Amino acid sequence: MTTYAGELLIHDTDSHLMEPVDWLASYADSSVAAKLRDLSLLGGGDAATHELVEQCWARRDDPEETAKLAADVVGGPKGYFAYGSMDANERVGALDQLGFASQLVFTTFAHTQFHARGDVDLAYGGASAHNRGIADFCSVDPRLLGVAFVPLEDPQRTLECAREAIEVGCRAAWIPHGVPTATSPTHPDFDPLWALLSEADVPVLMHLGPNGGNKLPKTYHNNGRVPGKDFVGGGENMRSKDFLNLYHDAENLLACMVLDGIFEKFPDLRCGLIELGAGWVPNLLRSLDNSVKAFGRHEPELSKLTMAPSDYIRRQVRFTPWHFEDVGWLVANSGPELYLFSSDWPHPEGGRDPIAEFQASFTAAGLSGGVTAPFWAGNASFLLGV
Repeated sequence: MTTYAGELLIHDTDSHLMEPVDWLASYADSSVAAKLRDLSLLGGGDAATHELVEQCWARRDDPEETAKLAADVVGGPKGYFAYGSMDANERVGALDQLGFASQLVFTTFAHTQFHARGDVDLAYGGASAHNRGIADFCSVDPRLLGVAFVPLEDPQRTLECAREAIEVGCRAAWIPHGVPTATSPTHPDFDPLWALLSEADVPVLMHLGPNGGNKLPKTYHNNGRVPGKDFVGGGENMRSKDFLNLYHDAENLLACMVLDGIFEKFPDLRCGLIELGAGWVPNLLRSLDNSVKAFGRHEPELSKLTMAPSDYIRRQVRFTPWHFEDVGWLVANSGPELYLFSSDWPHPEGGRDPIAEFQASFTAAGLSGGVTAPFWAGNASFLLGV
């Protein structure tokens, strides 16, 4: 069988489940399910969302339409209408055709129904439901690696949530990277979390989403001009000026983890920044090193670092470039050990042919063979322990 990956060994570090409307509630305790926000995708309320998802489910009852989708996963529709977007067994068939050796699986909308609403019980109850659900979806094939969501509101409950996620089979822990409301995730109270993840060989991940400050303040959009469509063709998602800001909160958290000694204290802790781009990474490496040069004599915590800050990044952190970024330049100028392939499948923003775009960038930079192999597989193998 000819696959999309062809002869390349590829570990895909970003893919998604398009959740059915009742997916999260079906895994939640009754007290949590009653609090969950309705999933509304089309701006027309929950009824419009139900109608969209039901259309996708109904397709499974049409053998001819299903066979047509299954025959061309790569060239077919994206989003909810993609083959394998919601059905776990279909997803196995889609992965067979994509040809990836493994695939990290994030949810798409579930965390918006319980996270960042000021209800700690809902945050952790919703996360537990989410984690049970994503582990169940991925249980049909060992190539599917479920990503847990782990809130940071309370260090002890965070530890319990992460432990439960590992026990049910999740293979990575997604943490929110928005501005902390009270305590930094680098506070010693969170050390048990980093110890648990290190010992369990489970990476910590940050990912594009509403748990971080992805958008420019709305007042900048009050500019007297026609806004046009957003990043994926709608009206309320992301626009060009938002795009320039989406990684800043994650960059801040990552820098704090370096400078506050998290990677020094937990050298086996691995970290991935997913769907946040990577063009900013070379400057981060320089800025971290310069910050120690400038402040190292005055801040006692910095004197505890035994390596240059950028070396912690190289040792323990990996990044996914956007499919339209010049990954060849990134590898040539900051090293082949930092970057990961991701498809974002079945989200449309992952592009139609990310492999070809990345290959073209490598070719333009004169890179091939052993230099590019870590991007496709080796760096992900390190990050995921696969």
